Formats: sequence, structure tokens, C-alpha cells
Amino acid sequence: MWKQISCGLNYSASVQTDGTLWAWGLNSSGQLGNNTMANTSNPVQIGSLTNWTQVSCGENYTAAIKTDGTLWAWGGNTYGQLGNSTTTSRSSPIQVGILTSWNAVIASKNSTFAINKDGTLWAWGYNINGQLGDGTTVNKSSPIQVGLLNDWKDIYCGEQYTIAIKTNGTLWAWGLNLSGQLGDGTTVNKSSPIQVGSLTNWTQVSCGENCIAIKTDGTLWAWGNNQYGQLGDGTTVSKSSPIQIGYSTSWKSVNVGLNHSMGIR
Repeated sequence: MWKQISCGLNYSASVQTDGTLWAWGLNSSGQLGNNTMANTSNPVQIGSLTNWTQVSCGENYTAAIKTDGTLWAWGGNTYGQLGNSTTTSRSSPIQVGILTSWNAVIASKNSTFAINKDGTLWAWGYNINGQLGDGTTVNKSSPIQVGLLNDWKDIYCGEQYTIAIKTNGTLWAWGLNLSGQLGDGTTVNKSSPIQVGSLTNWTQVSCGENCIAIKTDGTLWAWGNNQYGQLGDGTTVSKSSPIQIGYSTSWKSVNVGLNHSMGIR
């Protein structure tokens, strides 16, 4: 039975309830992790281990965590997104560092983020717009800590920018901000985390070129690119700060796709 699934660019990977890891689709950079670069239209098992717990697919690479808390990555590595201090692509899993305390990992376009069990946030890979949050725009090929705080809860990656929620319910953003997708009322890029407003009731976010978010009161909020009406506010005007969408207080989950958004209530 399937337990968790993640979709990348033209490929997918999934963890089964027995702890096995499977992938299928495009494999031009070895992102399927089966030690080949051949595409496959059926799920293929990645190795034979039964201790995988989470997988995340990026543009052409994959990252995953095992039950022992180790972090692994494979696929394209042009920007150091595999986190092994090189820019050499790999077609089978390699361990990222030696830590056994990773709690969650997110692979985005070419930037990777992971939260340690101590609540610290780490990032590596592509950083041209400051999306790693380390105060620079320099790519990193191994994990670097984002700030010094240990209260990070959830990370969401958009198109070259990052949104995060802390354990206190505050919302933070950094990276590309051309369409106001950071939600700070500006269109200026940020290379370090900045707080979005002052509220402490954010619970879920989904990001693309725009952001959709839910608060603990069940209300729905949106900001960023709105060229095709993907914010859902009845306009096609982009917004640089969160605006409430409708008046419903029963939103349960949201998802942002390519120039569209969806929600369940």
C-alpha cells in the first residue's frame, strides 16, 4: 500500500507502508535512483531497503529520509542540490552528511531544505535569488543553517522563494519577490527570512508563483502572482500582501499548481 507520494518535473516517487521506495517517469538525470538513466512508465523499486519514511521530488533530483534519521539524495546536481559538497549528478542514493536526526526534507526546483529534529532549518543548492535564506545569493553544495533559531515547523517552496511556518504560528518568507510572493507588501527580493505580518495563527501554505494559505480559524488567504486569477479574489491583479479569499471558515487544505490554485473545505 502507498503511504506518501511526491511529484517532480515529469516523474514521481513514493514510499509504501512496508518502507520500500519506488519511482517512475523521466530519468534523464538519474532522479529515479535505480542506478540507470532510463525512463520508466511503471514504478521501479529504489534498492531493496524497507526503512524509507519520506521522499520529496525536485525538478530533476530527489531527496528522502530513512527511519534512522539519515538523509539521502540523488539525481541532478548542477547547483549542489544533492548536498554532498559536489556538483556531480548521481543515479542512486547517496547520504547527505552523517547526521541521524533529520525530521523533514523538501526538494524544490533546485534548492533543498531540511528541518532537523532539534527544530533548526538547513538549506543547500541553487540560491540566485536568496531562496536559501542565508543572507547571500551564492549557491551551496552542502547544508548550511538558516539563522540560529530552533523553532521551525514547516517549509514550503515556491518558484525560487521559500515560505515557512514556525512552531508559534508565525509566517516567514525569503527569496524571489517579483510578484509580491513573499507577502511583505513589497516586490523586493529577500535573502534572509522576514516575517509576514505579525499574526500567529498560520497553519498551512502552498506555493507556486503565488501563495495560498490557511489560518487556524479556517479562513483562506492568498498573495503573489495573479495574472490568470489564481488568487481567487475575482481579479487578475497581483497582491504583495495576504488578502482573505471569501468569508468561509471551513477550509481544510490548499494546493497551488502552475497558474492555478485548489482547495478543500
